[in-house]
Amino acid sequence: MKEVNENNTHPKELKSTRREMLKLGMLTGGVALLAGGAVNLFSKTDEPSGEKVKALTIDGKLIEVDQEKVKNVPESPESILRKGVPGKKFVMVIDLARCENKRTCVEACQKMHNTLPPIEYLKVKRMQDSKLARPYWFPTHCYHCDNPPCIKVCPVDATFKRTDGLVGVDPERCVGCKFCMAACPYSARVFNFGKPKQVAYNEEHKNDIGICGAARSNAVGTVSKCDMCPDELAQGKLPVCVTECPNGVMFVGDENEDTVTNGDEVFQLSELIGSRAGYRQFETLGTEPRVYYLPQDKRIFPFEEATVKHNTEE
Repeated sequence: MKEVNENNTHPKELKSTRREMLKLGMLTGGVALLAGGAVNLFSKTDEPSGEKVKALTIDGKLIEVDQEKVKNVPESPESILRKGVPGKKFVMVIDLARCENKRTCVEACQKMHNTLPPIEYLKVKRMQDSKLARPYWFPTHCYHCDNPPCIKVCPVDATFKRTDGLVGVDPERCVGCKFCMAACPYSARVFNFGKPKQVAYNEEHKNDIGICGAARSNAVGTVSKCDMCPDELAQGKLPVCVTECPNGVMFVGDENEDTVTNGDEVFQLSELIGSRAGYRQFETLGTEPRVYYLPQDKRIFPFEEATVKHNTEE
């Protein structure tokens, strides 16, 4: 992988251990990476097999170890992060007729992911299809596409697709190149520039990390986005944007079971999409997003302009 050049493609501070670990990870052909002494890989009781494997020590030395003595290596946090919930295929439905821009979903998302303004993984936009049409509110975030262009352009495999349909970002691998941001047609990703207040906040909350990485995606110098709260989904709970919405705008469920819920109501996914003419954003791009919208024509209240000040703090 190329080092930072004179064009300053990446800030100097991004020359971090992430890059060094990525270089080490490129060693293939039976090389085992002995990570940080977290476990005792070498058994004193196993008989040697006579077959050797190469291993990389934590101080960067390449050694040979008997194959029988390298065993019971636990899953790394990275491998857990990339695994999906078995048997699930998560999907979301957003009912535009119910949204009145209360922004409780935005604030709940920020709290869950330990982010401060102006970083928002979930945005609520004012939309108007034509001059004569009524405006409406349009929540948008990562669509967890089945054919995501962001994954194809990532040079370090930091962006990945899980078996349960979610698209994630591993901040330990991300080098902040922003290729994924350029490739995403939905502008769903944000770059963590790390303004002083945000850096201090991140440092204070650096231990608030879930098993699926829900709160670890705001590392300075990396790209982050909506992850659909994988920790909650793994426990059978709903994402916080769903539970904190007072109008039940968002529904999440399992496509395999053909059901979605907002916590109070349960619908058959296929029937809901069919009866309400549900659609996906930019369908012709072929990204196959996992978020459906229900049109705003059956509103439950009149449109009102925003009365809550958006968080645009510098």
